[in-house]
Amino acid sequence: MQFAQIRDRVEPDDARAALTDLSVLHGTWINSNPDTKGIARMVVVGSGGKLTLQVIAIGPSGLIDWGTVEVAVFMSGPSSRVPAGFTCRYDFGFVETQLQAMILKGLIVLAELHSFKDDSKRVDYFVREYFALEHGRYTNATP
Repeated sequence: MQFAQIRDRVEPDDARAALTDLSVLHGTWINSNPDTKGIARMVVVGSGGKLTLQVIAIGPSGLIDWGTVEVAVFMSGPSSRVPAGFTCRYDFGFVETQLQAMILKGLIVLAELHSFKDDSKRVDYFVREYFALEHGRYTNATP
């Protein structure tokens, strides 16, 4: 068995021993910064053991739906059944955005890596924002 660090070593019976409950990620996640100029909310849906993500971002004249993509889920260790985060990629033609999410104390810490592919001379950039699961207490809240 190969490993790059000691935590990679697991007994064969431990690996994939139980199904993972991805439902902790399901729901609408709202940006904790009401003044964000980036992603306003994310909708995570599970079906058939897979997760999809829909991103809603702030645009110059309203909300922009980035569409839905499948995400790759990562556990907290090689024998763990606890989701620790996910990653996915959006390609808009002129820019590619990689999202890396980490679950921390009931929040999603989202890292956004934006790489421009056009001739606009814009530099690639990184953003980190925090999202909380919508709980329905504030039904008229925006975004």
